[in-house]
Amino acid sequence: MRKISLIGLVMLIVSIPTFAGGLLTNTNQHAAFLRMLSRGATFEIDGALSNPAGLAFLPNDGFHIGLSIQSAFQTRNIDASFLTYEKFGGIDPNTQKPILKPSDNPFTKYYEGKAAAPIIPSVFAAYKKGDWTISGFFGITGGGGKASFDSGLPMFESVAMAGIFQESLKKHLTSGGTSPLATPNMYDINTAMDGKQYIYALQLGLSYKINEWLSAFAGGRMNYFTGGYVGFLDAKLKADLGGGDLMHLALDCDQTGWGFTPVIGVDVKLGKLNIGAKYEFKTNLNIENNTKKIEASVDTDALDPFKHGVNIPNDIPSMLSVAAAYEFLPVLRASVEYHFYDDKNAGMAGDKQKYLTKGTNEYLMGIEWDVIKRLTLSCGAQITDYGLSDNFQSDTSFSCDSYSVGFGAKLQLSERANLNVGYMWTTYEDYTKTSQNYNGTGLSGTNVYSRTNKVFGLSIDYKF
Repeated sequence: MRKISLIGLVMLIVSIPTFAGGLLTNTNQHAAFLRMLSRGATFEIDGALSNPAGLAFLPNDGFHIGLSIQSAFQTRNIDASFLTYEKFGGIDPNTQKPILKPSDNPFTKYYEGKAAAPIIPSVFAAYKKGDWTISGFFGITGGGGKASFDSGLPMFESVAMAGIFQESLKKHLTSGGTSPLATPNMYDINTAMDGKQYIYALQLGLSYKINEWLSAFAGGRMNYFTGGYVGFLDAKLKADLGGGDLMHLALDCDQTGWGFTPVIGVDVKLGKLNIGAKYEFKTNLNIENNTKKIEASVDTDALDPFKHGVNIPNDIPSMLSVAAAYEFLPVLRASVEYHFYDDKNAGMAGDKQKYLTKGTNEYLMGIEWDVIKRLTLSCGAQITDYGLSDNFQSDTSFSCDSYSVGFGAKLQLSERANLNVGYMWTTYEDYTKTSQNYNGTGLSGTNVYSRTNKVFGLSIDYKF
């Protein structure tokens, strides 16, 4: 059982998406997305990421640049309730194994996690000359912050409790019943976990205006992954019982890796209707451990995946985006969009992708209105539908279906400069996971996973 208690640290690969998008992909890189959400058919500079083929229809030759700064704040909470072992009922005469009796009252605790990314920069650039446009983008396209669980995680505490009871049971049996059983009221557990994760991306590509209504794009994006995970658990008897150490676990591991994403796109401009499409191929990405500390109070091979130099798969899934925008009036425009992320075919640690029931589907819509010549107001919405299952969800990496709402404005500062400001919040559907073998303890338990997310962004676009 003490070996089982180390599995929590083996699974310490924390998914920290603080953006919109799929399980591992961030789509909101510009304040124009936050204020409208559906940007897959835009002709503006944020199209360097969302609709690069459409940049062939930029109205003016020359340089176009955009700088965006966002702040994202998220909570990732777990409401846990699980049984613990509390009593020994003798030896089963048939199996010759101990009869263990769970507590009549489940252990309950609310674990709060916070993820913050106060400064998230993105840069967009394009140069158009005639029918050709070269464009680039730099930003954080995955992860994007640091998640902290100051009171640890239920996967740590539950297995530690079960492990401590099993160890005390061995002493109880060998001492002829004189050694007491270690139950939760006899000890304290001090545990915490931090994780950070960033995928920095640099994209370059070329768009070509084939004719007056059709353009195409081809390019690629280089992705660099960097992350770090620090976790510990210390269990000690209460002071009035001597305060002795019962269990110690610790991990300090940095991870890095890189991968390349080919990107293609097309844009079809039919009068007031514009259709943009983009396909990003799957990115094969392995992350390598740079381990500074692995500590356990017992010898075990359970932490081998986190030894220095070990590689773990962390692929970025392929992604299809199709959007249509229509100009109803010279001052009124609307857009709808669809995203598909092929998560089931992107390698994850422990082949977790096999437990997904399907890829991720996203549905987006947005509308903008030119209130006056220099001021545009807009709003939008997004629905995200994952293919989640109990076997996919874990304390260190869980997702929840959601809908997002955003609003904001674009202010024309001059003939060359625009200011975009946007705010988006996401409402998540709680996910309840019930297990009859909670974290391998042999006892039942339930976790209710919940999340919140708020993002604010400011962007400056300039052409010259």
